[in-house]
Amino acid sequence: FNDEARRSADSIAGTLIDTPGGAKVPIAQIAEVRTDQGPNTINRENVQRRIIIQANVAGRDLGSVIDDVRSRITRDVSLPQGYFLQYGGQFEAQEAAARQITILSLVAIAGIFLLLYLALKSARLALLVMANLPLALIGGIIMVFVSGGTLSIASLIGFITLFGIATRNGIMLITHYQHLMEEEGVGFRDAIVQGSLERLSPILMTALVTGVGLIPLALGVGETGKEIQQPMAVVILGGIVTSTFLNMIVIPALYLKFAHAGATAAERSYAPSGEPAPSAD
Repeated sequence: FNDEARRSADSIAGTLIDTPGGAKVPIAQIAEVRTDQGPNTINRENVQRRIIIQANVAGRDLGSVIDDVRSRITRDVSLPQGYFLQYGGQFEAQEAAARQITILSLVAIAGIFLLLYLALKSARLALLVMANLPLALIGGIIMVFVSGGTLSIASLIGFITLFGIATRNGIMLITHYQHLMEEEGVGFRDAIVQGSLERLSPILMTALVTGVGLIPLALGVGETGKEIQQPMAVVILGGIVTSTFLNMIVIPALYLKFAHAGATAAERSYAPSGEPAPSAD
């Protein structure tokens, strides 16, 4: 209609329409015309009507906001029959990415174990190397809470990166233990002590170089372009600290406790002085 015909509800009510018999009657004779509120468009998705309620999040993480929205809606909102809620947008993408990263993390851990088993020829030694994973997770989790307690997709990617870094430290220790016993004839206990001391500097150097490179990213809180890099760097930095420190304490002790069962009798009994080496027990 032109502006004159729809300037008010009365104008619309007086509009003439055709009837099946050919006569013209005003709309007011067959319908109630009134001013009301309603959507100016009707959207559909999957052959169902859809109403979108949008909001932006500032000052808080998206997950906690959605949790609050869900709890308030469950408590205070009674949906009419036929209505249902679906949380989408960035939150939906974040949930899908988190599920995918969780699955890939399990695949990565399984792949790491398989490669370690093929390299070390022992499931026991592979598990000893992988004992570094929880040591790295300790520092990563602490840094997540220190930096605000938000476990984002970038943080999860940082944890996956930690798997490789932590495994490297364990490999450097255990393969050197094996080399000292098999190639140089060092006794079991002596190989652990000597190997730990000889690998201390390389492990600290690689950890220090990695940590120094991550510090500028970890300090870039709120900077444009570092929304993904900063949380990831914080997690990796914390994991490197605990993994490197605890690796030099926990891995030698676990190797002394559990790996002696897989050592040969010659390795356990050999001593440079010609006397029997003390029992690993």
